[in-house]
Amino acid sequence: IAALATQHGYRRGEIVFSHGDPGDALFAVVTGRVRISTGTAAGREIFLNIMEPGDTFGEIALLDGGPRTATATAIAPTELVSIRRGPLFQLLEREPKAALELLRLAGERLRWTSGLLEDAALLDAPARLAKRLLSLGELHGEDGPGGRTIRISQEELASFLGVSRQSVNEQLQDWKARGWVGLGRGTVVVCDAAALRKSVSTG
Repeated sequence: IAALATQHGYRRGEIVFSHGDPGDALFAVVTGRVRISTGTAAGREIFLNIMEPGDTFGEIALLDGGPRTATATAIAPTELVSIRRGPLFQLLEREPKAALELLRLAGERLRWTSGLLEDAALLDAPARLAKRLLSLGELHGEDGPGGRTIRISQEELASFLGVSRQSVNEQLQDWKARGWVGLGRGTVVVCDAAALRKSVSTG
């Protein structure tokens, strides 16, 4: 796989691919961070995920040959490796285990997307915020003396949930007063994960 891959650097804010582009390559993050997002009919951007070193993305359009279903944007100086569709499919024909791993990844992403849709239908905004913080903390957080720190702004959290920044700020301030979270410049610290989980179950 490494022999087929090419590496390319992206500046902060540079688009890797856009919604509707041809799905002709699979990407993996070497360094940096990539935001996966989509847009609404009203022009609002909704964040779907953040990819960090070791994460791969772009597999859906790669598998079915259709256009990209989301936009990928570097949110920090980023190095990616990519493998084009033709050479990768030739490899998959020779290496069935690699094909199974790609299918596992696609299934994992499908479950993730289904979970987002289920949350939007069944949970209120505070419960969705709590669940997203717990998920981001588990996937991307860093342990510290006060809890698990997530590098994310309130504006980004609002875009994740499709709500206003003001509503996110009001909820986070309430949780801060309770001791559930800590707030910093561009960071949220999960101080009481058990309390957030309980709020999800009652949301």
